Amino acid sequence: MTAPEQRRYGRRHVLAGAGGLLAGALLAACRADSPAPSPGTASPSPGKTSGHTSPPPATEPSPSATSVPVEVMVGQMLMVGFRGTSLAPDNPIVADLRDRHLGAVVLFAHDVPSGDPVRNIDSPQQLSELTAALQAEAHSPLLVATDQEGGRVARLGPEHGFPATASAAELGAADDPAATRQAAAAIARTLRDAGINLNLAPVVDVNLNPANPVIGALDRSFSADPAVVAEQAAAFVQGHHDEGVLTSLKHFPGHGSSRGDSHAGFVDVTDVWSPVELEPYRELIHGGLADSVMVAHVFNAELDPDLPASLSHRTITGLLRDELGYDGVVVSDDLQMRAITDGWSLEEAIRLAVLAGTDLLAFSNNIDFFTPDLGARAYDALMALVASGEVSEERLAQSYERLARLKARAG
Repeated sequence: MTAPEQRRYGRRHVLAGAGGLLAGALLAACRADSPAPSPGTASPSPGKTSGHTSPPPATEPSPSATSVPVEVMVGQMLMVGFRGTSLAPDNPIVADLRDRHLGAVVLFAHDVPSGDPVRNIDSPQQLSELTAALQAEAHSPLLVATDQEGGRVARLGPEHGFPATASAAELGAADDPAATRQAAAAIARTLRDAGINLNLAPVVDVNLNPANPVIGALDRSFSADPAVVAEQAAAFVQGHHDEGVLTSLKHFPGHGSSRGDSHAGFVDVTDVWSPVELEPYRELIHGGLADSVMVAHVFNAELDPDLPASLSHRTITGLLRDELGYDGVVVSDDLQMRAITDGWSLEEAIRLAVLAGTDLLAFSNNIDFFTPDLGARAYDALMALVASGEVSEERLAQSYERLARLKARAG
């Protein structure tokens, strides 16, 4: 196809995949020591990328990863949600940990598909016992993650015996970095005591659209000023580092200007996104405060005319890694959100995300339905991509090494 034809096909494909939007979007997976500064310098033209639609050949891995079995590298790239407040032997997540070398799990308070108000989190004592059991089943240190942003997005809430927390909007309005660092340290202590070592926070989206149903309307953004967002997010990350807990900046390359919710379907930010939404990422990356970065499912034809950010080599490798100089762990937003499942199969989403440069593939198993064997399906899909040669062992080694560096810093 010609370039114009490719652009038209890309827009048609994602638009067609968005046909069945949910009327009421459910807040699910993403609404949930300091490292050395990342190498590289920022581009003066962040709105344009020089990446290619097809990824270039992978670079050679360092010798440390060449002896790691493929099965281990594949399993380490998966983050999976599960049901249960304790770890029964027949829970599928146990087999994922034992047999598929699962690298990460994500915990939720509520089970969205069933409406059950208790999924993984019921009390401080129960949660500590659950996370200890998870670590005991894992072959190597496990990333145990949750969304504890504060305010309305806090999986560990007062209803289950945990302290109340301030929202990002409240912290940003006070504009006191020292106070934000203290508040974040308190959040991190709660997480650390519960056995959670990765907080899928802070949100560094710039609040360009206060009516945004998934960011602004839920008080998840620190400010409409990117400088305030960067300063507040830096304090938030530092507070977590004070307590030995890792963080994840989200939602790259910016969800704050959107009019829609990618949990519910296709979200096009082409006409509303601004390059200022990259500024917090640039500041935090260059300040050595980006433990990991979560990439959104938003579509922006100016950045990639064919694919949403989470599946886009141009956005992840071209913009985030090459232009902004980030070489840490990239986490996908939940690949079961309808912005992805309306347009791509599980296998195709995994293929595109990995080739785009994603290191940790997130599956909440907590949006429209629950799939007991989801971990096995995702693992088998990635193994098949390696067997077919579509994903090289060298590509796996890149992610394995980034994840190993991150885990080495986990409390």
